[in-house]
Amino acid sequence: MKPFSGLLSPAETSELIRQGRALIISGTAELLSQLPSGNWIGGTTPYAMTRQGAGQFPDRLFVQSLGLAVARIRAYDREELPGFLYDAPEHGLSVLILPSASDILEDYAQQAPDYPEMYLKPVVGWVAGVPLEQLGRAPALTFDGSTGRQFSDQAVVLHHALEPGRQVDIDIINPFEPGEGPAVRFEQTGFQVESCLVDGQPANFARFIEQQGIDPRWPLVADYCGAMINVSIQKVEADRVQFYAPVFAGVEYRFARPIEHFRERFLAELSEQREEPLFGCNCILNYLHAGLEGSCTAALTGPIAFGEIAWQLLNQTVVLVRPVE
Repeated sequence: MKPFSGLLSPAETSELIRQGRALIISGTAELLSQLPSGNWIGGTTPYAMTRQGAGQFPDRLFVQSLGLAVARIRAYDREELPGFLYDAPEHGLSVLILPSASDILEDYAQQAPDYPEMYLKPVVGWVAGVPLEQLGRAPALTFDGSTGRQFSDQAVVLHHALEPGRQVDIDIINPFEPGEGPAVRFEQTGFQVESCLVDGQPANFARFIEQQGIDPRWPLVADYCGAMINVSIQKVEADRVQFYAPVFAGVEYRFARPIEHFRERFLAELSEQREEPLFGCNCILNYLHAGLEGSCTAALTGPIAFGEIAWQLLNQTVVLVRPVE
């Protein structure tokens, strides 16, 4: 089976499902609910990067087929999710979709690094969301196509099996790097904070952002063993700050260096991707802050999601899976 990615109608998508193809599908809840049972998982987001340009596609589904065999498809609740990699083959690739604004997403974001077999088996995926105008009014949903069930509080995973001798490589494109501002540490892990340490001195984090005139479009960045990991700001309130991913206690963060001409710089970095990956996804914040609507993202196609997964939850990145030749 050859890999495939692109926009399809519900009828065209249904035909691929009937052929037994293993599919990862994004779109609106209305369209996903029309699909027959089969070897697929899905999540809600109407935003996608296509060969014709990035945008919102309420009347189409974005379909990815990695050209890999299915080992297992399963939905996992909060109690089951920590063991999801026990279901993954020893030689495979697991694609995970989580619903945004859910307890199970918070669990995964904070606890995934300690899950059994994490980092021993490849895991990628994304976070389902809703059209921006429906934020707070409609739930993000995940779909287990093998049973036809949909969830607002469960993860869905398509465990792929790789042929003997075949390998894949997971890559993260992060346009941000730590700036030269003060180091920030937090004493508790979580999605919202009040207090912090700025260069070792106690401070209220919201007031620190205001006093420093920091643009909340730029994320906090931390160096995790050589990998730059972002934590994006969702909301700055009077005395607290909410994030799209958790900050971790004791980790040193710095605000990202501001990027001039962000759209041009970001598209130039994507244009270096000459070959279409097996799998790709991009962050809704990159789509918004870089003004990507209508822009061609070179060889990269895939859902525009509300968080990305390359083992752990990421923000404001691009995640790719490439075959290793």
